[in-house]
Amino acid sequence: MRERIKPLSGEIKSYVGITIGTMIMAFGFNSFSIPNKIAPGGFSGLATVLYHLSGYPVGLVTLIITIPLFFVAFKLLGGRFGVKTFYGTVLFSLNVDLIMRTPTITNDIFLASVFGGVILGAGVGVVFKFGGTTGGTDLLASIMHKYFRGVSIGTWLMIIDSMVVVFAGLVFRNMEITLYSTLTLYLSMKVIDLIQEGISYAKAFYIISPKAQQIADAILTDMDRGVTLLNGKGAYTGDDRSVVFCVVHRSQIFQMKDIVRDVDPGAFVILGDVYEVLGEGFKRFEAS
Repeated sequence: MRERIKPLSGEIKSYVGITIGTMIMAFGFNSFSIPNKIAPGGFSGLATVLYHLSGYPVGLVTLIITIPLFFVAFKLLGGRFGVKTFYGTVLFSLNVDLIMRTPTITNDIFLASVFGGVILGAGVGVVFKFGGTTGGTDLLASIMHKYFRGVSIGTWLMIIDSMVVVFAGLVFRNMEITLYSTLTLYLSMKVIDLIQEGISYAKAFYIISPKAQQIADAILTDMDRGVTLLNGKGAYTGDDRSVVFCVVHRSQIFQMKDIVRDVDPGAFVILGDVYEVLGEGFKRFEAS
């Protein structure tokens, strides 16, 4: 019985998350993008242009364009575009036109493009985090990729979004609209990545040195951090050597460098971002 309850609670959590994400997206569109004629790619961006030309609601136009594509994609590509995509698409349209009718916050197009991009990205990121999408150009890009295998889905997305952004500038006879729409699109993508990957709060060290064991001992003693010695082999010399691997908090970066410098100033050190660490000393695994 408990095994059934857990998946059900997880599904409920997913749909609540998608609902919140689409509400955030609608807020970004209604309060920043739509009133300032910013069309940050996608079918909702195209719908924004058509709204200013004809007065047809953005959500309704987005839905009219997306729903037929959803069924075409479902037929051609199978169950990849499932219930959550359909739910996210419909709910976004309802939020934009009916539920989240928030007032315009600024008529400064620069502020609108910056804050609109951040808020839109936050909304889309939340939707993605809970396993949903809002359809849109994802559907068209996937269909195009089926028939033009040489072009990736990501490239098709970039092409379609770029066409919408340029189209907005041409229709409004103001290429600044294109620039601001591009800024909004860029910021939204960065925020989506941030939500998906998380903020880098830890660093990974890879240290190649003939004194690997001494470095590892110093880390264990002075920093009380877990260390792993990996087996490596020099491609040029063919010599076997140990590689020190250790993940530390950002606040410990300089202490780590000092330890390596004191033990072996000639060590080869690689330092990289780590977006999530699960386990002792960092973050616990979340209960499913």
